[in-house]
Amino acid sequence: MKATIWHNPRCSKSRDALAILRDAGADVTVVEYMKAPPSRAEIARVLARAGIAPVAALRADAPAVADDAAALAMMARDPSTIERPVVETEKGAVIARPPHLVRDLL
Repeated sequence: MKATIWHNPRCSKSRDALAILRDAGADVTVVEYMKAPPSRAEIARVLARAGIAPVAALRADAPAVADDAAALAMMARDPSTIERPVVETEKGAVIARPPHLVRDLL
């Protein structure tokens, strides 16, 4: 199985989700999204696939925004505001917080 993870190696939840994917034998593409931020369109696509509104995908400590368009703009401008880790497989996408949620995509 192929998987992509938007990964922050400094985040324990992200490291845990990556370990679950690797332990399951997934062929994992690791995207360090802080170094290579996703575009607004890519963020919107993955969140739509996960069934998550952009406002709901903001980290709890992110500044408040008025709507989904503002949330997408902020996440594209400052990827540190994206809740992590984001994992995508052919089965769908999820914000793997807690990390065990990634198992739903295996």
